[in-house]
Amino acid sequence: MPSLRDATRGRVLFGGDYNPEQWPEEVWAEDARLMRDAGVNSVTLGVFSWAMIEPRPGAREFGWLDRLMDLLHAHGIGVVLATPTSSPPPWMGAQHPETLPRAEDGSVIWYGSRQHFCASSPVYRRYAAALTEDLAARYANHPALTVWHINNEYCTHCWCDATAEHFRRWLASRHTTVTALNEAWGTAFWSQRYDSWAEILPPRKAQYLHNPAQLLDFKRFTSDALMECYLAERDIVARHSPHIPVTTNFMPLWAGQDAWAWAAEEDIVSVDVYPDPRDPQGGQYNAMLADMTRSQAGGPWMVMEQAAGPVNWRGVNHPKPAGLNRLWSLQSVARGADAICYFQWRQSRQGAEKFHSGMLSHAGEQGRTFGEIKRIGAELARIGPEVSGAAAAGEVAILHDWDAWWAGTQEGRPSSLLSYTEVVQSWHRGLWESGIATDFARPEADLSGYRMVAVPHLYLLTDAAIDNLVTYVRGGGTLVCGFFTGVADEDDRIRPGGMDARLRELFGIRTVHEWWPLDADAVVECDGFEGGLWSEELEPDGSAETVAAYRGGELDGLPAVLRKGTAWYVSTLPAPEALRELLGRAAAGAGARPVLADLPAGVEAVRRGDVLFLLHHGRNRVTVTLPGPHIDLLTGEKTDGSVQLDRYGVAALRSTTAA
Repeated sequence: MPSLRDATRGRVLFGGDYNPEQWPEEVWAEDARLMRDAGVNSVTLGVFSWAMIEPRPGAREFGWLDRLMDLLHAHGIGVVLATPTSSPPPWMGAQHPETLPRAEDGSVIWYGSRQHFCASSPVYRRYAAALTEDLAARYANHPALTVWHINNEYCTHCWCDATAEHFRRWLASRHTTVTALNEAWGTAFWSQRYDSWAEILPPRKAQYLHNPAQLLDFKRFTSDALMECYLAERDIVARHSPHIPVTTNFMPLWAGQDAWAWAAEEDIVSVDVYPDPRDPQGGQYNAMLADMTRSQAGGPWMVMEQAAGPVNWRGVNHPKPAGLNRLWSLQSVARGADAICYFQWRQSRQGAEKFHSGMLSHAGEQGRTFGEIKRIGAELARIGPEVSGAAAAGEVAILHDWDAWWAGTQEGRPSSLLSYTEVVQSWHRGLWESGIATDFARPEADLSGYRMVAVPHLYLLTDAAIDNLVTYVRGGGTLVCGFFTGVADEDDRIRPGGMDARLRELFGIRTVHEWWPLDADAVVECDGFEGGLWSEELEPDGSAETVAAYRGGELDGLPAVLRKGTAWYVSTLPAPEALRELLGRAAAGAGARPVLADLPAGVEAVRRGDVLFLLHHGRNRVTVTLPGPHIDLLTGEKTDGSVQLDRYGVAALRSTTAA
């Protein structure tokens, strides 16, 4: 089975999306020269080229792409070749309007942008497969080809009649009978009982709240329907070139795809990463996405897209200050990335993304952005042989699950302020600021290799997941669990007692009397800290220690944090400093230690293989004490006992102490 290693061959891939069809052909040679100058060794071609290749139904115009593939190969640049099926040409929507997606209210999502296809449309799938077949047959053995990139950012939703038929088939496969579906969906409520499959529709625009279990199944179905499109194209290119790895790029923490399931079907797991340069937690967000993607990949992974400067889709699009692009790029490498790529190579002069940055900005090769790109390219070439393929694993696992996310953020819940992703990021931040190496894992995964498992918030848990957590704790593992977890089963059915009995026993909880969500600006006072967002009225069973109690208000004296042996339950969201202290305390008790202790504020330490990365997210010069002599692989300088880091500074250190 091919992998990222087959494309990297001991290097870190460096480059980005290349859209030469936007430019006169005489520009292409200049692009190749500048790419070589910048150390680019990989570009992605063809992502939005469907109309260029197939300008009318059945036509094939590959000549321009032939010349590009040959040009790039002649300059030593590999190609990640995309199937351009994310953006069908206008002729498809005009001649086959049934391929266009329909919104919840039945309105048509018209062509004129991108991602305007219904994943369930047989016509769309037929055209996409035919184009992919011809593309793969033509380029499968081209020497420039290193990776296949299927589609782009799968993110469409559709509620049309073709989708309804597809949804029914999916439901029949999942539930077998209409009777079983009625039981799973709880259709006795509001007289929603179905008598035949034909009566079932996608959750279209309704008078009031939808059936929650129907919504959950439709989320699952949509992820699976999109995956069917991916698998169809993947299988075509794999048949023509079984030696070439295949990927499709995830959007970070996007609710539309169960990335655990998708990653299992990819040779390379890749993601598009766009932290806000104005966000004080941008570095932590970048680290979290790296940890999540590495965990999905089970090893090295690929940054398919990031921005060299500003994006174009925020309300105010701030550029990256000098050094920040380098810092975040090397941070991704430190956390397991073997490919650092951008959208896009040359900044567009026309179109909706002409103000989205490129590696070669409107300022040209004299611009600051391109100067920084050249530095990053040179440094990646220098450290690539030292880190490519090396492991970067965590001692602590954060559990993350799409079913729980989908079910827990619907309407009709105790609090619309409860954001799954914000809670997950808060917990990751606590561990990141503690300097503890962290992975992500599915709730049903083998957790035995982790010193500690953190569950920020998983409203829905299967029986298998709950048994897995109980087994982990009984085997000596440390579990720290957040609020409103284990409330529902896989059909979004509330478990008796408001929390599964196995979990209540695990944490020493006799009764969950009430959930007490908090208003936006409200806090609860607890022993030694403030909590926000949520609180719970818990009655302990006498077997657990109250680590911290609520003080004042309706919950005065009741436990905010419980501990029973190595199982902790946190019924509120502690303020960041308190959450960091709590998670750090639990991790230390489990034997998980920071990668490097006593770091200056804003400095992150990450080990990847034999290389110790130090990444400074602050603006003031700091000095970091080191455990013995090292050499900085980025500069070649030797250091004996300490290293200085300037604003956004990075060091990639290898010990020179004799073994």
